[in-house]
Amino acid sequence: MLALVRDMVGDHPCRAVLVASNDPAAKGLARAAELGVPVVAVDHRGFGKDRAAFEAALLEPILAANPDILCLAGFMRVLTPDFVRRFEGRMLNIHPSLLPKYPGLHTHERALAAGDTEAGCTVHEVTAELDAGPVLGQARVPVLPGDTADDLAARVLVQEHRLYPAVLRRFAVGDRRPVLL
Repeated sequence: MLALVRDMVGDHPCRAVLVASNDPAAKGLARAAELGVPVVAVDHRGFGKDRAAFEAALLEPILAANPDILCLAGFMRVLTPDFVRRFEGRMLNIHPSLLPKYPGLHTHERALAAGDTEAGCTVHEVTAELDAGPVLGQARVPVLPGDTADDLAARVLVQEHRLYPAVLRRFAVGDRRPVLL
C-alpha cells in the first residue's frame, strides 16, 4: 500500500483518495495518514460471520471517496461476489506467487515444499473466484538453496513494491498488457 501511495505523485495518472482496512491496528493506516491520505478502519470482527453487513459498512467510506480503481494490498478478507461485481474491471490485487500457482495462503511454504526453483508475485484483476482474475503483471525471484519461507517472502516483497506501482500506472491509462519484471 505504501509503495502505491508513494508512487501516486507527479505525473502519475492516479491519486490515493482513501486507505481502508478491516484492522483498526494496521500500521499502514497511520503511515497513510502521515502522507496525507484519508484513512478508515472497519473492523470485520464486530460483524461475526455476517460478511454482507461488513461489506456494506466498508462500502460506505469507499463510495464516499468515489475511487476509480480499488487496489487491494494486504487485505486478507475474501470479498463476496456481490462486492466484487460492484467494482468489476477496476479492482486489483497483488498475490505472493506466480499465479495460477498457489492461490490462497501459505504460498512460500508451498513453493518450497514443491521444490520450485523460482517464485514471485502477481498483480491481477479481482474476480469472484479467489486469485483467478486476469494477470496484469508478474515478477520472478529465484528460490535459493536453504531458503526458508521468510527468506523467500522477503525477496518477493521487494518485487511486489516494484511490480504493483508499475501495473497500476499502466492499468490507470487503460493498458492491460502484463508488466513482467
